[in-house]
Amino acid sequence: MARSKKSDENWHLIPEHEALMASLHQEESEWVGDAKYRAYVAAVEKALRNFEYSSEWADLIAALGKLNKVLQANSKYPVIPKRLLIGKRLAQCTHPALPSGVHLKALETYDIIFNNIGSKRLAQDLFLYSAGIFPLLHNAAMSVRPVLLNLYEEHYMPLGEQLKPGLNGLLLGILPGLEEGSEHYERTNSLLEQICAATDRMAFHTALWECILSSPMARLPAITFILSYVSKHVPIEGQLYFMGSDAGKMVSIMTVTTLPTSYCLLIQMSSLYSNT
Repeated sequence: MARSKKSDENWHLIPEHEALMASLHQEESEWVGDAKYRAYVAAVEKALRNFEYSSEWADLIAALGKLNKVLQANSKYPVIPKRLLIGKRLAQCTHPALPSGVHLKALETYDIIFNNIGSKRLAQDLFLYSAGIFPLLHNAAMSVRPVLLNLYEEHYMPLGEQLKPGLNGLLLGILPGLEEGSEHYERTNSLLEQICAATDRMAFHTALWECILSSPMARLPAITFILSYVSKHVPIEGQLYFMGSDAGKMVSIMTVTTLPTSYCLLIQMSSLYSNT
């Protein structure tokens, strides 16, 4: 949902955001001596003004196209000018009410940015861009889903453990693709496996249980995913990571959910305990 005008006005007063703004300005100031970079900044500002005059979805596609041309023409620079505003505009362009054409063009912009800045800077700026990416899969058209999954595979997976600060949001963003019988089920499942391996199994499952608690929409795919990997042939001591970092919290979460899969998992866990 959009911020209120008042919260937008006061957003910069929050200490961590003040530190962020200082960091953004410092990085950009390092390039001020480069005349071509200054021209890049001016071109980005001009491209961003097109969004202010967009009244239809076709205008947004045109605005994104102009921004993309500027970014591609300056791909040698690892620092994106005005990236806080760019992140905001891209998040607006992935709003579920907009058509798939706008979503696809926005994903093209994300791809260009991520290629320009590389993995190290993406890890630093992850939350700037993820605000528009994580909520998209749930409402995405079929034509958008493979492009979005490509973005995760090509740019998020190389970050490895650096994904941990945004792990809950990432899982909530990907879990909607884990729909039985869907065209992208296997690909989504593989993506979750890769995230689990990259971030360590305990951290992954802790985040997964927190997603189950916080989002009713995530409960079925998340518990289904866990169920598919709990083995009846391995003692519970060898699978404690499935419970996350707090087994008591996991049990509490299970008792407040009403899905049949929740009870299946509880029964399966109980049988593992009784066999040890």
